[in-house]
Amino acid sequence: MNALDILRPPAETTYAAELEALAAADTYPKPANWRLSPWAVVTYLMGGQLADGTVIEPKYFGDRRLIEIAVATLATDRALLLLGIPGTAKTWVAEHLAAAISGNSTLLVQGSAGMSEDLLRYGWNYARLLAEGPSLNALVPSPVMRAMEIGCIARVEELTRVPADVQDTLITILSEKVMPVPELNTMVQAHRGFNLIATANDRDKGVNELSSALRRRFNTVVMPLPATLEEEVAIVSNRVEKNSQALHLPFKAVPAQEIRRLVTIFRELRSGKTEDGRTKLKSPSATLSAAEAISVLSQGQALAVHFGDGTLKADDLAAGLTGAIVKDPLQDKAVWQEYLETIVKERNNWQDLYRACRELL
Repeated sequence: MNALDILRPPAETTYAAELEALAAADTYPKPANWRLSPWAVVTYLMGGQLADGTVIEPKYFGDRRLIEIAVATLATDRALLLLGIPGTAKTWVAEHLAAAISGNSTLLVQGSAGMSEDLLRYGWNYARLLAEGPSLNALVPSPVMRAMEIGCIARVEELTRVPADVQDTLITILSEKVMPVPELNTMVQAHRGFNLIATANDRDKGVNELSSALRRRFNTVVMPLPATLEEEVAIVSNRVEKNSQALHLPFKAVPAQEIRRLVTIFRELRSGKTEDGRTKLKSPSATLSAAEAISVLSQGQALAVHFGDGTLKADDLAAGLTGAIVKDPLQDKAVWQEYLETIVKERNNWQDLYRACRELL
């Protein structure tokens, strides 16, 4: 398959040129089996300019110290837990950390409520198992086992959605750095460079708390929401531009003022007050994260390009905006109507958005 036909290539493919430039310029000491030094990994995520003039695009907009702590954790024998509500870039940061450190961000386990231990440990090729009995040839390694064998970073997404008894499968792996295979009377030992990055959300329904024994095996970094309006606008703009390239939609179709209006609405409803702090607001049940804002803008962009004049307007924004905010048809609808009447209606140059949103209620 042509690489250009892949909708979302892994980070190590998308940013291969930056990773190569950093590797060439990297003179700092590297931990065993790391592609880049901790300094270069942080530069890759936070952005910067190399001595040869190569510009490294920022992947994370936020506190540099958080990323330094995360990278320093992975340079030790402690696993890393990125904790936060949806939309705080946990998965994004985990993917780019794995890409920069190991050159491979695809050793991924997606946590879910129905997950079994096999996805964290190993399974079996049942045709071989029936024909040969338990053997190494019949064993199907999990992404975590493969990461242990080759000495690189494994990722576990949504760890708190995993049942508690399955979560604790990780305790032996993280403390002893081995994975027992009792059926073969052997074990897989982790090679240097192995570590694990887990992400967890402590806000949504269906969360399974981590046991104290498992939590002790992690260093936890809490991922905050963007601190300022400008920071969140920059994040959303950057990600919408990247999505536009993947979807072959012109980024110029999304005016900066529409991005700013959407982010302002999300921040105010999320915090329960206007940006100037003068008016208190009710908050809906939706998270209203930067990830939701990106989704709303991408939908509006597609509407504008395919069914409009090519430029995102209030009508294009309103459809996705209402759907993102009104998750509960009773409670959230009332909150959204009140916000429209008391805030949006009264703001200068926001009447077009007010009318477009009112038509959908």
